[in-house]
Amino acid sequence: MAQKLNFLKESASQTAGPYVHIGCVPNFCGIEGVYPEDLGSRMINDKTEGERITIRGKVFDGTGTVLKDVMLEIWQADHKGLYPAVNEFRGVADANFIGWGRSPGDYTSGEYVFETIKPGIVPFIDGKPMAPHITFWIVARGINIGLHTRMYFPEEKEANAADPVLARIEHKVRIPTLIAERTGDGEYTFDIVLQGDNETVFFDI
Repeated sequence: MAQKLNFLKESASQTAGPYVHIGCVPNFCGIEGVYPEDLGSRMINDKTEGERITIRGKVFDGTGTVLKDVMLEIWQADHKGLYPAVNEFRGVADANFIGWGRSPGDYTSGEYVFETIKPGIVPFIDGKPMAPHITFWIVARGINIGLHTRMYFPEEKEANAADPVLARIEHKVRIPTLIAERTGDGEYTFDIVLQGDNETVFFDI
């Protein structure tokens, strides 16, 4: 028998929080003893090959306000352009590099931080080389589906100009939203803007 529409009331929703942080980064939330360290918090070790880099940034909403409850994940190739994945058939990736990382935004400043290595060139689906880049996934309160974007390196101008993914962006004036700012030796800043002026390019994946 069909039930009346008001039989079960819709519960209030709070997308992607606060339980995302509790479940994904418990140590960061002060819940210790679940994992020795939060999954994805360490991508490299003393034996990892390649150029060490640090990526910092913040995520801004449409009003220009920094999100304090954001969580980001990154996925990238190693310094040779190989992914540490079971379907990587081009060679053997660096066993001392995870290739995946997770970072919550600081509760006070909103800043995220990744300690990783600069990735190598990887092929597009048609075999054309893609410029060194890092894939970002962003989730926060109010974001129902995680957002995907990429970070490219400012010193790779020639490779960026030939990148097949960047070439698909219709409005070329928006390409700079995917280019990080080099702030020091091995230091990069990559801010992400969700809406409004200088909105970051997001990909439908």
